[in-house]
Amino acid sequence: MFVCLSSDLAEEEEQLEARCLEVEDRLAEQQCTLGELRKELIHKGALVGALRANLKDKERRFLDELKSRSHRSTVLNTELQKQTEAAAYLSFQLHAARQKLHHQRLQQRQQALRENRENRDHHGKPPGLQYSQAANSAIASPVVKPKRRGSRATSGHQLRAERARECVPQEKVMGPAEPTAMPDPALFLHPHRRHHRSRARHSHSPAHRQPPLVGERGEEEGGGEGPMEPQDGAPPRMAATATAPPAGWSDQG
Repeated sequence: MFVCLSSDLAEEEEQLEARCLEVEDRLAEQQCTLGELRKELIHKGALVGALRANLKDKERRFLDELKSRSHRSTVLNTELQKQTEAAAYLSFQLHAARQKLHHQRLQQRQQALRENRENRDHHGKPPGLQYSQAANSAIASPVVKPKRRGSRATSGHQLRAERARECVPQEKVMGPAEPTAMPDPALFLHPHRRHHRSRARHSHSPAHRQPPLVGERGEEEGGGEGPMEPQDGAPPRMAATATAPPAGWSDQG
């Protein structure tokens, strides 16, 4: 009995020892794997730290570049605004200079035309055309004084203008003469009564004389300025030219 029990215990001890060895081997293997995992974890932690540092560096650089670009953009905006203001001012100055140059060219052209006209008046044009132009300028507007080129030129120009005015008829320069007063229309309204009165006068007068013409009487009444011209639109007056018959003819009739 004791032998059987001892043999059973020995077998159990052997089995337990074998299990302990297996467990120890597994534990050693697990410890090795844990050591490898720890090493790998430490390595990965170092990589993570390096990556974090790199990211922080990149973020810092990005922020610095963003700040510099924003500052540069503000500077460029201010420069662009200044350049736009300068361009607007220069465009305004250019437009004003163009207008001034255009006016100067027009003035030079007008001055050249005046000089050409003066030269033509001095040399090339006939006297009749000069007189007509001087008369038209005297009637339309006062004489435009050109630029002074010396006392001789101005005196010669004034002398020519005076001569032209003297040669032009006064009616063109001063306008038509003022109309004279109209004669008394009562002389032409009742010619028969005047004839009867003249007959009575001739019958009582000792010497028969021919009465003056109506036109001559109109001239005497008008102040001796000459025969009157009929106005436009008035009917011709035949009695103005008719003469009164003498007294002898009325008696014979």
